[in-house]
Amino acid sequence: MTSTIDPKPTLAGDDTTEITEHVVRNGDIHVAYFVQGNPTGETILLTHGWPDTHHLWDGVTPLLRDRFRLVAIDNRGAGKTTNPKNFRDFRLTEMASDYVAVANAVSPDKPVHVLAHDWGSAASWEAICDPELEHRFASFTSVSAPCASHMSKWVRARLAHPTPKNLALALGQIGSVLYMLAFGTPGLPNLLMKLLVNETRWRTGLSIGEGAPAEQIHLGPTFSSDITRALRVYRANAIPAVLHPEDRYTNVPVQVIVGKRDPAIRQSCYDDEPIWNKQTWRRVLDGGHWLPFSHPQVLAAATVELIDAVSGKPPARALRRSEMGKSRKPFEDHLVVITGGGSGIGRETAREFAREGAEVVLSDINLDGAKETVALIEQDGGIAHAYQLNVADEAAINAHADEVFANHGVPDILVNNAGVGAAGGFLETPAAEFKRVIDINLYGVVNGSRAFGAKMAERGLGGHIVNLSSMAAYSPQQKFSAYSTSKSAVFMFSDCLRADLATHGIGVTTICPGIVHTNIISTSKISGVSAEEESRMQQAGDKAYAMRRYGPEKVAKQIVRAVQKNKQVVPVTPEARLQYLNNRVAPGLGRFFASKGGMTDLMKLIPGQKEGR
Repeated sequence: MTSTIDPKPTLAGDDTTEITEHVVRNGDIHVAYFVQGNPTGETILLTHGWPDTHHLWDGVTPLLRDRFRLVAIDNRGAGKTTNPKNFRDFRLTEMASDYVAVANAVSPDKPVHVLAHDWGSAASWEAICDPELEHRFASFTSVSAPCASHMSKWVRARLAHPTPKNLALALGQIGSVLYMLAFGTPGLPNLLMKLLVNETRWRTGLSIGEGAPAEQIHLGPTFSSDITRALRVYRANAIPAVLHPEDRYTNVPVQVIVGKRDPAIRQSCYDDEPIWNKQTWRRVLDGGHWLPFSHPQVLAAATVELIDAVSGKPPARALRRSEMGKSRKPFEDHLVVITGGGSGIGRETAREFAREGAEVVLSDINLDGAKETVALIEQDGGIAHAYQLNVADEAAINAHADEVFANHGVPDILVNNAGVGAAGGFLETPAAEFKRVIDINLYGVVNGSRAFGAKMAERGLGGHIVNLSSMAAYSPQQKFSAYSTSKSAVFMFSDCLRADLATHGIGVTTICPGIVHTNIISTSKISGVSAEEESRMQQAGDKAYAMRRYGPEKVAKQIVRAVQKNKQVVPVTPEARLQYLNNRVAPGLGRFFASKGGMTDLMKLIPGQKEGR
């Protein structure tokens, strides 16, 4: 193996956006590769599949080049690399030898990191699983393509134990890759590609299928020839990979990334990777096959996290929870942010998430209450952090979000729980009181969703937002206009937010508690009555709610379950579910009873506590 490299060096201090073209000779193949980024940084090799070129990574490289030296390779038959005459020269081992040649040329004395996609990933597996070559690689991030031998072994293992589940998994994966046999047929696929596919159609189709803007579909100038020339990779590898799998092990740290909607590769086919790899992480994204186009930020971040971890830095939370072969609690290595966590439903929700392994950041306008919740969590062996926050203050919640990002990272789950109770006739409720309720109950949710949701969407890993509404959102009644309006607005806001964030993989759950005994009743402002009567009614209402014997811990369990199952709307308590159904089937019935009386009328009938009790 001999190599020749463009003699122009890229010196430290040069513009990291400059791209220099180089060639290394591997036997009869002249392998083209393109260098950019920080010349003093660690080297990342970027490889691609069919029908792409090194331009596949054009959306990812800008996110990495300030820190790393990036070397993007054109595969055989693609871009500026030699197009072999014989289809056998497209075998994975031959392609892998090209990558090794480039690695030896650009970093002869130090291992390189690899970020690979599709056939580029399948070929990279051949190199990192070669005991004589694995020392050349520091880490491997494999996108949308498993090791061919690993997948074949996985299918055979399922068929050897033909339970209904195993058969479904194996046959499903086999069905997903049958197209490879068709693509490997001589002649016809090439003709169809020439007749039916052009750059515009391909870009449009990928944009629709992958959910990525057309401008993020980066195709090379040689696309029209690459799409037919590089098809021979299927003929060279499809059948051998199935018929002749080998035991392929590696000590290289491996991170596999797959899309939920990948039509060719299913996440389950990676289930046995811990058998073959010393250490494996698996990330499943809400995307298709061409993740470099749809999720460039996620791929860049994931690659950096793995490189940092193998370099000795503490692994990032997202990487920790992706490690395969380890048992963990449902929300272990998840960050949960909860507002109004100093008491009631917020406190119990924080404790429940902590029991399930989450690290919790909780806030409350009452800092002492928040600290008490943290103490309870720590007594149970959990991790939690307390902050003081007025959710009605947009500037304060934005500053709080920035502090959380800096100290703890971007949350995986946000629970907008903070709220206040309020009662009293509309005409007796001062405008300032009405606004106070709206500001806390509605705008607290809006402010929190905006402050944290933006970062969650930008991160690209999905997440979940829980908004606390109420049965009052769909239960009209007298003397609850401010409270019911605020909670009804939260309900509709959540429906709209769910639609807006769906493309980011962020779920939204609306929780609608019914009669739940918390301190919200005893602290509710009741307009239109004297202070003495307000106190009596608060005590009476609290007593009535206590008699219901439905505590906030039950709501907390339903919140956690709703996040696990990505439920959209969860009425909590039987009466909340019954009224939710009634409001859909016979809403006029609820309006009729609302005109006859309300909760405050019942509160007036309940005797207050005697003095001294």
